[in-house]
Amino acid sequence: MESMLNKLKSTVTKVTADVTSAVMGNPVTREFEVGRHIASGGPGLCWRIYNGTKKSTKQEVAVFVFDKKMIDKHQKFDKDQIIDSLKKGVQQLTRLRHPRLLTVQHPLEESRDCLAFCTEPVFASLSNVLGQWDNLPSPVPNDIKEYKLYDVETKYGLLQISEGLSFLHSGVKMVHGNLCPENIILNKSGAWKIMGFDFSISSNNPSDAEPKYTCKEWEPNLPPLCLPNPEYLAPEYILSVSCDSASDMYSLGVVMHAVFNEGKPVFQVNKHDIFKSFSRQLDQLSSMSPAVLNKIPEEVREHVKMLLSVTPNVRPDADQMTKIPFFDDVGAVTLQYFDSLFQRDNLQKSQFYKGLPKVLPKLPKRVVVYRILPALTSEFVNPDMVPFVLPNVLLIAEECTKDEYVRLILPDLTPVFKQQEPVQILLIFLQKMDLLLTKTPAEDIKNSVLPMVYRALEAPSVQIQELCLNIIPTFANLIDYPSMKNSLIPRIKSACLQTSSLAVRVNSLVCLGKILEYLDKWFVIDEILPFLQQIPSREPAVLMGILGIYKCTFSHKKLGIPKEHLATKSLPHLVSLSIDNNLNLNQFNSFMMVIRDMLSRMEAEHKTKLEQLHVMQEQQRCLSSFSSPITIDSFYSLGFLNHIMSLTLEEKQRLAKEQEQAAKLRNQQPLAPQTIKPAATTNAQTKDLTSSLLNNMTSLSSMSLANTPRPAPVQGTTMAAFPSTTPMVGSMGAPVSNGFNQTMGFQTGAMGMGMRQAGPGLYGGMATTTSTPNFGALAQNHGLAGQSNKAPDMSALDSLFTPNKPKVTLNQMGPNPTPGASTPWLSQFGPPQNAQTPMQGVPVGMGGVPSGFGMQANPFFSPQNFSQPAAAPSMNPGGIKHSASVNNDLKDLFG
Repeated sequence: MESMLNKLKSTVTKVTADVTSAVMGNPVTREFEVGRHIASGGPGLCWRIYNGTKKSTKQEVAVFVFDKKMIDKHQKFDKDQIIDSLKKGVQQLTRLRHPRLLTVQHPLEESRDCLAFCTEPVFASLSNVLGQWDNLPSPVPNDIKEYKLYDVETKYGLLQISEGLSFLHSGVKMVHGNLCPENIILNKSGAWKIMGFDFSISSNNPSDAEPKYTCKEWEPNLPPLCLPNPEYLAPEYILSVSCDSASDMYSLGVVMHAVFNEGKPVFQVNKHDIFKSFSRQLDQLSSMSPAVLNKIPEEVREHVKMLLSVTPNVRPDADQMTKIPFFDDVGAVTLQYFDSLFQRDNLQKSQFYKGLPKVLPKLPKRVVVYRILPALTSEFVNPDMVPFVLPNVLLIAEECTKDEYVRLILPDLTPVFKQQEPVQILLIFLQKMDLLLTKTPAEDIKNSVLPMVYRALEAPSVQIQELCLNIIPTFANLIDYPSMKNSLIPRIKSACLQTSSLAVRVNSLVCLGKILEYLDKWFVIDEILPFLQQIPSREPAVLMGILGIYKCTFSHKKLGIPKEHLATKSLPHLVSLSIDNNLNLNQFNSFMMVIRDMLSRMEAEHKTKLEQLHVMQEQQRCLSSFSSPITIDSFYSLGFLNHIMSLTLEEKQRLAKEQEQAAKLRNQQPLAPQTIKPAATTNAQTKDLTSSLLNNMTSLSSMSLANTPRPAPVQGTTMAAFPSTTPMVGSMGAPVSNGFNQTMGFQTGAMGMGMRQAGPGLYGGMATTTSTPNFGALAQNHGLAGQSNKAPDMSALDSLFTPNKPKVTLNQMGPNPTPGASTPWLSQFGPPQNAQTPMQGVPVGMGGVPSGFGMQANPFFSPQNFSQPAAAPSMNPGGIKHSASVNNDLKDLFG
């Protein structure tokens, strides 16, 4: 790796040193920056070609440099001869101006070490392209090494040389004298240019119709740089020391042969015995073998054979060569037309540009990009031609890579983005917007492309606004979000509100509907939906566009409309629009379908919210109720005792098992004891009873149906599920709600249904499922006691009391009554008032929580309820009188 770096470093250093030593001190360096060595050309490829730029204008040029060190081995006389010959060639080229001749940008400058002059940008010489790499940098540049001429390049290149010779012979009356691949230069656009006028011969009588040329006799002793290339010279030049324009045509024939034969001329010449070689060559040309020309295309083979004729008069002249069918190729004609565009008027140009898109796909990319594209972009200075040129430029851009587009096309397009006249320019750009946004860098999109779109939305032409609105959704995914939010959407809204065209208004709504998915939810809710209510017109198309935006926003997974917005803004607006008289039946049905969907979702969402809120409130009330000692005492003293008496054997066994499990869990996670101040002795006794019931739950398994006396029901009496509508009284003398009495407004459940109890304070903090307490047994006992005036028989509870605990009667579970007052406890077990028929199931509350007896299902079961006075039996807690008419009214209202 290190050796490679060192080698690269030495190569770069050597090249830099060569450039510095060759050009240093030359006046050319005052005005031009000299770059890297790219090619070689001229007689014997003696000129090194460098790329460069003009310091003042940054214009690209090619710098030709002849290093005098190349001729150090020659004598001073020979050196002077070589220098004079090279100077003559450059000076002659500088004086001549023609599109087929290499254009000189800066004349020849001489310094002590070199000769230098500047020309138009150059790629290489034809000799370099055909494989002659003398005087090239090492290693040879890949672009030269891998360069292959396309047929259209070859045809048009030879046509250009023919045109250049025609100009010299007919216009200037000059013979080039050394036409060969070394003196044919390919400029950066691929055009073939003639240089190397070192041995050119001007006519002695340029005003005469038949010019006469005098050539010098061949001097073998002169250095090679002082002589033309003998392999491309006509035989008469050497053998008869005569030349004319036909001599150049012979050279053209040899050049054509070399182009199709990998750079090889027709004959190899022995430069040490050139006269003998030419004599032999003359014989071979007189009887030319067909094999010599077998690689030349058949349609031009006869013309080349004529150019190589021994007799000069047989050779076609340059003007005739430009008209042969070989050059009638569509690509060559197209390139030729580009070179003559400056002679055409706008009408001719426009017709040519209209047909060009059919020709471009047939041409090689290199020819299109480097030969045709520069000619097209040069027309951008003519606004009238831009609508005809621009489609071709964008067609070429589609075939270019992003780097080529940025480097070769975008700099010329940037000024065109700002042109607003003629209007077709904007239309063409809008049609190719996906191409522009794909290949243009983000910074240029922001600074050049999107401002053009904004101008289109604000254009006075309705057609442009419509086209822009139709095209925007096709490239919306390529626009960055800030630009869309802050620049594009406001202009679309403005176009919709301010236009007087129905088409623009409808297309604005359609455009917004298509790009909703690229916006965020809250921007749509805050900016788009309120904008819909500002639209003044009520045409059916506008109304359906508004409906479409609502529907898209409502149904889109990423967007959606909150129920609050639905209830307060969206639905009122849609409902008011739905009854517009302009809508037909189908359009009205579309409105109602969306409205119903919105109502259904709003109902479902809000109902779910209320259910969840209800469940949370119930849980909170249960937690607060379980923390009250009054609630626990009342529950055990009234409900749980009666429940135990009605258990079957299987239920008792299951309850005991659950109690054992609860005890184990309670031992694992003991709860902090609550310090409660006893209210009275009877309350303490009640707690003792409760403790003994909890501690002896396991003894329930020994109880059987035979040991538990069940009093028979009273004949002719309808027994309610719960005995009384009179509120129960707890240990503190406050009315107690058990979740079933009619006073609290809850319907009673059927006997034997399951009950869910949860919360701290029950079974040591564990949730336990038990059977619904059977108060019917106590009610029946009370009915018998009322007849015999005896206390109920509680002997079935004897097994629940331990010997250490005194027995407690039912009268001791409540507070001692005052003398002369009726006992609240006994009144609770009286005959039921307004008894209801038992329901077949437990009503289900909000959120799926079973209604009925228990903390969770009773929204009113809280400590606050016990501080309220007992309500009248005929009134519910809300003070509303229950009657059949009220129930019927409610059914009519709510079903």
